[in-house]
Amino acid sequence: MFDRNNAKRFMLALAAAGAGGILFTLLGTPIPWLLGPMTAILLLSRVKNNIFYWPIVFRDAGLMVVGYSIGLSFTKDAAVQIFHRLPSMFFMTALLIGFCAAIALAVSKLTAVDYPTVLTGSIPGGLSQMIIFAEEMKGIDITTVTFLQISRLIMIVFMVPFMIVSPFFGGSGISHGIETKLAESAGVSLFPAIFLFGAVCILFTIAGKKIKSPTPVLLGPILGTAFLSILGVSGPAPSPAVLDVSQFMIGGYIGLLLQPEKLQNKARIISLALLSGFLMVVGSVGLSLLLSLQYGISHATAFLALAPGGMDQMAILAHEVDADLAMVTGYQLFRLFFIYFAIPPLLRMLFRKSMLRKAEA
Repeated sequence: MFDRNNAKRFMLALAAAGAGGILFTLLGTPIPWLLGPMTAILLLSRVKNNIFYWPIVFRDAGLMVVGYSIGLSFTKDAAVQIFHRLPSMFFMTALLIGFCAAIALAVSKLTAVDYPTVLTGSIPGGLSQMIIFAEEMKGIDITTVTFLQISRLIMIVFMVPFMIVSPFFGGSGISHGIETKLAESAGVSLFPAIFLFGAVCILFTIAGKKIKSPTPVLLGPILGTAFLSILGVSGPAPSPAVLDVSQFMIGGYIGLLLQPEKLQNKARIISLALLSGFLMVVGSVGLSLLLSLQYGISHATAFLALAPGGMDQMAILAHEVDADLAMVTGYQLFRLFFIYFAIPPLLRMLFRKSMLRKAEA
């Protein structure tokens, strides 16, 4: 409900997020209009409870713009390339999830938090699905799962941008890959093409919601735009300013998600989240070296393809450092669907067997 009180809180949130974006731009950080609003909202909302409000429709609009820009990279050649790499996608996804399961086991033993809760909170890239799963399963602490998932995501969103522009990944800074994309699309006028792409993106989003697909406001525009791109229909690339606004819309929303004041055993769970998140990033770096050697792709592309963060944030970074956006999104999409369809049934089977053994003992 967008009443007068919510309107006032939203204006305060816009002011704080805008200040954060400007500050991070002046500091020259990677993706400043994502990290800046996120940091400002996260910190200032801890000063006073319930001071900010961020409508989910703003986040959805930002995700749709990001989804559209991702879909533009899916040419027919890119689609064929991704199809040939499906075995690699499955193998790397299985390795990453297995690594996360091993980390969860170690962390569970160190912190005395039960393994089903830690494992559910450690599955990479399946925030909404894992929270829904935790609600359905008895004995899982949903507050801890939510905090682990969100804090890991935020930690990775902060770590990965600074890692990806470091010399280790062959970059010394932002290469403005989106400007290359704009140059390639210079011959495509905004009108009337945007009407066709806009209608298709909305239709695919509605269809995604109907079939309850994961993150339909992101996945719908990706698939709709990719469908037209593969058919050979060219769409206008969004300008850097439009992408900055979309990052701003997403960053402000993410900043409000984390609420550590509602968590029990804060010190233990926060240390758990930081440790598991760090180890996941280290594991992703190791796997990305294998992927880079296997296919001869850049280390930045391989790392962003396997990074255990959100697909939208990894795609934004891929834009910024001129990584292979179709490859990054292909691997991230595969993991998203794998987690959505395969992981919950596997976890249910695993946890039920564990509970049966405990009952017999």
